[in-house]
Order: sequence, then structure tokens, then C-alpha cells
Amino acid sequence: MDSKVKEQIITVRDTGLTNMFDTRTVQRIAHEMNFFELVLFIEEHKDKYVRFILTGEE
Repeated sequence: MDSKVKEQIITVRDTGLTNMFDTRTVQRIAHEMNFFELVLFIEEHKDKYVRFILTGEE
């Protein structure tokens, strides 16, 4: 996971619009914010995304 994706995750989280484990909604919000890297990252690496949400580790 690169720093751009991390920043995008944190930005979506900080909106408070969804539970970050609701990956479909996170992807929708990311798409609306033009965070296409995050949309693809969740699609391709959901396990790494969830680990980051749970632990803050990559």
C-alpha cells in the first residue's frame, strides 16, 4: 500500500459518512471523491485494506 492510498483511506474515514468495514460504501465515497486508487486497492487487496483498518499496519 502506498502513501497515496493511505491518505485516501484516512480522508474517507475522516468524513464520518460510513463504517470503514462497509467496503462497498467506502468505494462509492472514494469514487465520488475521485480516489480511484483506493477503489481499485479495495477491489484487488481487500485483505490488506481490512488489516490496515484493524491495526493501522500495512
